[in-house]
Amino acid sequence: MSDSDYKKDIEELKLQQQSMVHVFHKLQKSIDDILWFHRVGDVALVDKVRVTGPPPSKIPNPTAQGAGNPVVFWCYTFIPKGTKEKGGNPLLVFPHGGVHSDMTSSYSHIIRELIRQGYLVIAPEYRGSTGYGERFYKLIDYGGLEVEDTFAARNWMVDNCEFVDPERVGILGWSHGGLHALMNVFDHPEAYQAAFAGVPVCDLIARMGYKTQRYRDMYSADYHIGKTAYEDVNEYRRRSPAWQAEKLQTPLLIHTNTIDEDVNVLEVQHLIKSLKAAGKDFEYKIYEDFPGGHVFDRIDTIQAKEARREIYKFLAKHLHPPNSI
Repeated sequence: MSDSDYKKDIEELKLQQQSMVHVFHKLQKSIDDILWFHRVGDVALVDKVRVTGPPPSKIPNPTAQGAGNPVVFWCYTFIPKGTKEKGGNPLLVFPHGGVHSDMTSSYSHIIRELIRQGYLVIAPEYRGSTGYGERFYKLIDYGGLEVEDTFAARNWMVDNCEFVDPERVGILGWSHGGLHALMNVFDHPEAYQAAFAGVPVCDLIARMGYKTQRYRDMYSADYHIGKTAYEDVNEYRRRSPAWQAEKLQTPLLIHTNTIDEDVNVLEVQHLIKSLKAAGKDFEYKIYEDFPGGHVFDRIDTIQAKEARREIYKFLAKHLHPPNSI
């Protein structure tokens, strides 16, 4: 067998391996769907609904049948059991984090805490989320149209759930979910009455500088942004909340941690300085060396629960849940 034959076989094996990764992600998602019902089904009505977002950012064959159709994606919905008052309940939009990730049942303790306060919750599995196959995975548009998927999820819940008060809608998220929260209130300030961004990705330009080449390659992949920050710095700037701070009109709380091993505190500090420079009114807290690093206020410690209590108090001040803490 020639060297070219070996190389061809290796490339085919790599492609097969990539396909198998998505098969395993689908299996994990199916298991996690069951776990959601198991972990919060006693306190909430749990469902998954399909919603449409904008068409893909890149359409290989614009003249093909169905080309340019809206992207269809799943959302989890959680409604407190016993909810009866029509149009009288606050809604929280809860986008997950990760460059490619999904809303896993590891967040069930937080969902339970929100349900206990009387919030309705929708958690979008926006384009690029894992567990829905390779094609959906490659629809990712980080900081772009995927943010509009989250907004579409908000609108679907307001339009289709009779229990939602459209004047009491908030959004919260951590890490990349924090970016979603920020960009949603920046681009759609009329749609939200409060926002929380925990350890949010804020500055993709800085992020490309302190992350590894493997991480940078995810963004410059041909199905994603398709360019490096060096090749199109303005595109990376457009997708970075720290460079959009002048748009803020919504009550906002930001949390970060000086020992975050994922989102370096310098990103969030840039956002905070930009908001201050723009003369914006907002709240923030920089936790010093808080145990847990990137997930410091999402774990199950007493300290983490107290940090979440601060989040819930802020949201309650603006959204007035029936059982605020």
